[in-house]
Amino acid sequence: MSLRVTRLVKNIGPVLNVQTRRNIGICAPTLQKVSDPIQQLFLDKLREYKQKSSGGKMVDPSPSTDRELKQELLKLATQYGGKEGVDMTKFPDFKFLDAKLDPINLEE
Repeated sequence: MSLRVTRLVKNIGPVLNVQTRRNIGICAPTLQKVSDPIQQLFLDKLREYKQKSSGGKMVDPSPSTDRELKQELLKLATQYGGKEGVDMTKFPDFKFLDAKLDPINLEE
């Protein structure tokens, strides 16, 4: 009888191990979702940042940072041919004119 019990314990051990891991794997996300206020706070801050940063603007810039950004953009615009009041984000307009060609005189 002790041989049977030993075999039974050896066979049940791995099965219980697998079942325990499965149960913890299934329950862990549901428990975290309910009981983790830090994670919820982090997600709330991410959503708030996403709302503030819509439109491609900086989020809560200080006046000095905003002034510095404008100076750098003006410096880049003048470096690449822009002038005051010119929209450097607009794609340039190209105008290709046909070259005037001299008529070829085939009769000589």
